[in-house]
Amino acid sequence: MRILLVEDDENLQQHVKNHLIMAKYSVDVASDGESGLFQGQEFPYDAAIIDLGLPKIDGVSVVKSLREQGFTFPILILTARGSWQDKVSGLDAGADDYLTKPFHIEELLARLNALIRRSTGQASPIIENGPFAINTASMQVSVNQEVISLSSYEYKLFEYLMHHLGEVKSKAQLTEHIYDQDFDLDSNVIEVFIRRLRKKLDPDNQYQFIETLRGQGYLLKNLINLNSG
Repeated sequence: MRILLVEDDENLQQHVKNHLIMAKYSVDVASDGESGLFQGQEFPYDAAIIDLGLPKIDGVSVVKSLREQGFTFPILILTARGSWQDKVSGLDAGADDYLTKPFHIEELLARLNALIRRSTGQASPIIENGPFAINTASMQVSVNQEVISLSSYEYKLFEYLMHHLGEVKSKAQLTEHIYDQDFDLDSNVIEVFIRRLRKKLDPDNQYQFIETLRGQGYLLKNLINLNSG
């Protein structure tokens, strides 16, 4: 999942970014509201973390502008301000949740994970699809309850597909959501990762769970009812 982090405190920005990367998110950063708004308009994000006290354009204005322009990805706002009015202003502008500084990074990750789950229609951190399951909290993938080891990018790709069951995703869309903005979007590594996922998660080709649609992209089949009656 690709995250936009807009925070002007360099130490906090780096701290949060490092933990997001360890949690297998792809992260783009901005240090002021103007850059954050531009990036939010130009790149496909699964969620954003936006500080309210930003230079150039304040965080509330960034959130409001994004929502007015139709961007619907979840937004978590950060604020060092103690006033409840600031939190209300951020939520009224279109933010989905907030954290007051200082905060524990574990709480930020839990809230972010919950926002992404809700935005894709998932109530639980565990997403199941037939014999496949992914725990987005522990970042474990299993097939028929057997844990399978995936690389960081294999996990990111599979998690994104699990959040979008039954949806066709182009190679470009997949690349944009698992890599940050510095990655070469013309790369063909998605094909390699798809091959690896098939080999690791379905070595006998029993489920044929990822369908390749020529000229369109890839589709993770909805197998939820595979084992029912």
